[in-house]
Amino acid sequence: MATIQELQFFIRENINQAYPEPEAGAIAQLVLEHVLHKSRVQLSLQQQETVTQAQEEEVKQAVLRLQQQEPVQYVLGVAHFYGLELQVDERVLIPRPETEELVDRVIKQHKNREHLRILDICTGSGCIPLALAANLNTDSVVGLEVSTGALEVARANTAKLNLPVEWLEHDVFKPIPGIAPESLDIITSNPPYVREDEKKQMRENVLQFEPHLALFVPNADPLKYYKRIAAIGLELLKKGGKLYFEINEQYGAQVAKLLLEHGYSRAEVVQDLFGKDRMVEAVK
Repeated sequence: MATIQELQFFIRENINQAYPEPEAGAIAQLVLEHVLHKSRVQLSLQQQETVTQAQEEEVKQAVLRLQQQEPVQYVLGVAHFYGLELQVDERVLIPRPETEELVDRVIKQHKNREHLRILDICTGSGCIPLALAANLNTDSVVGLEVSTGALEVARANTAKLNLPVEWLEHDVFKPIPGIAPESLDIITSNPPYVREDEKKQMRENVLQFEPHLALFVPNADPLKYYKRIAAIGLELLKKGGKLYFEINEQYGAQVAKLLLEHGYSRAEVVQDLFGKDRMVEAVK
């Protein structure tokens, strides 16, 4: 029977072609935390403890998938996002840290308000509306998504977390049913924003495993989602309501300009922790 220490070494040794150090070490840690149901501290204090045959086998199966560069979140079926453990698989994008920054910004600006009504567009796994529902005082939170598969994942997350989010399977480019004009306080969106011609700069495991529908926009019209969602915001947001976008870092100024041209009273480009233009916030 292998010890925790031996299993950790086994993972790192066998995935370092796909994931060099220090990433291999971080992934080994995630796999062991998940399979052994232990915290980081427990793993470091119990290095000589032996694992069961079943646990060892589960780790070996995970390693086979990791060797194919499959993202560790898909291998384990979970991703951590703003204090929530979300179910994820190939039907949804893996939630990113920069999206947590967007959520954090919305929460800090609205934490003292009550009866908030929120719509998240292109919701994927539901990470944004679920985190907002968990941390704000809301009357209504809706996640809109065109992909049936993605919404199955989002619904599973609602059931798992028992949070009050409703899901709407709908194409954003068609009129949105069931939401009254000028009734929303907040609209958030992390829409597809990677241009087709940027594929060659992306990691192979993202291209191979994550859903292209949620990633890519045509080179000829990279702002198509922002234009459409800006129009939706004018229709559905209350006066003074706020729109928050995650953006392609190359388009901050253009998205802000587009919002002002649509008639928003203010639009601001916000940088992420790495100093990249990553969000645009606007006021109706």
